[in-house]
Amino acid sequence: MSKLKLGMVGGGQGAFIGSVHRIASRIDDHYELVAGSLASNPEVAHSSAKELGIAEDRSYSTYLEMAEKESNIENGIDVVAIVTPNHLHYPIAEAFIMKGIHVICDKPLTHNLEDAEKFFECVKNSSALFALTHNYTGYPMVRQAREMCHNGSIGKLRVIQVEYAQDWLTLPIENEGQKQASWRTDPSKAGMGGSIGDIGSHAFNLVDFITGAKLTELCADISSFVEGRKNDDNAHVLLRYENGVKGMLWSSQVAPGNENALKIRIYGDKGGLEWEQENPNYLRVDIFGEAKKIIRRAGNETIDVAGRVTRIPPGHPEGYLEGFANIYSDFAKQIIAFKKNQKIEDELLLVPSIEDGLKGVKFISKVVESGLGGSKWLKF
Repeated sequence: MSKLKLGMVGGGQGAFIGSVHRIASRIDDHYELVAGSLASNPEVAHSSAKELGIAEDRSYSTYLEMAEKESNIENGIDVVAIVTPNHLHYPIAEAFIMKGIHVICDKPLTHNLEDAEKFFECVKNSSALFALTHNYTGYPMVRQAREMCHNGSIGKLRVIQVEYAQDWLTLPIENEGQKQASWRTDPSKAGMGGSIGDIGSHAFNLVDFITGAKLTELCADISSFVEGRKNDDNAHVLLRYENGVKGMLWSSQVAPGNENALKIRIYGDKGGLEWEQENPNYLRVDIFGEAKKIIRRAGNETIDVAGRVTRIPPGHPEGYLEGFANIYSDFAKQIIAFKKNQKIEDELLLVPSIEDGLKGVKFISKVVESGLGGSKWLKF
């Protein structure tokens, strides 16, 4: 199979997430990075492209120039990865989608609900495929947990507890020019949500992906503990789902001692599941009245949906980069099937979609609205 030709917007020198996407795209050899508009500064864009081995004539000063030229050359890109700050996701994606170029976009979908709704219509009215990189959905044990929720292993759903805690914004490092902190704490670039947009959106998506529970109402208490910070750096959210299911979500980037502590616990009337990102190869299972057990990635009780996205034997850690790679790999297979006018297999449709993106931005918007409005319960 020939590799898909990949372009990238953003992700140049000094960027973190761009290199993650590039590594993920290479792990299963489905993509070749051939073009880019890697920074808003043309000099940085071109020097970044040179470092990555992108030909000089495929390095562009603007994403508009890239979309126009790549859509009109014989070997133009098949798909573009958008790894910019949130406020640029929609205009960049629109430029490529209108040219029929498939899109891989970093999360959250946009920095406001109005753009998210426009983005949704743009994708739905195009022939281009779209993927959103909520990468934790690519972890084998997350997919195992999803199947166990859906097949009744833990019974009728009752309670969901999810948290995502970090500590890297405990101090006002955005005032010192730290690049990643500067745009994430700037509402004009990050959007209305701080921690709830950056990591709380992952927590919400993880609940949605694993359980499929339909959120009906929420009540939020949001805080900016660091003086002068415009966006929230801590959020507590109560959640009410259909069929009487109750949930709680905590997101924080000012919790000392937490590096990337994404954790989820799900309880039904037969048992419970527990998974944490910092030990991603293990899924804890408690069936009421039975001994606790731990299912290992690639172990005896790993089911097909998890085994399909497992690369190496148990005891060899797989995690963040491989989760990203599973999103990239499944999306590559979607594109290949699309190009051949073949049906896209259901197992490939676990990749987060434009619907997931819109739902995530709506969640962020409602949390901020509730938090700023006196922590009122709001319909979702």
